[in-house]
Amino acid sequence: MITNNLETLGYRLSLNIEQMEDGSYMATSPDLEGFLVLAETIDEVLQLAPNVARTLIETILEEGIEPKIQREEFRFPVKIEMLVA
Repeated sequence: MITNNLETLGYRLSLNIEQMEDGSYMATSPDLEGFLVLAETIDEVLQLAPNVARTLIETILEEGIEPKIQREEFRFPVKIEMLVA
């Protein structure tokens, strides 16, 4: 079922993805200190990134620290950019 105009809150993160010497990929985020994903492919980085970010944000909040990124309200449908190589 497709739901339009459903409002929710989330965090918008920028990712920097670099290819390592061994051919694997590393993603960091200038928006979220401590964010790090290592994977064999870019696809895997993109699959892992949301859960890594969510876990890191939850851990920061549990420590009583407010993340330096702000929650953002968004509506569906959500538009995202995708790089296809």
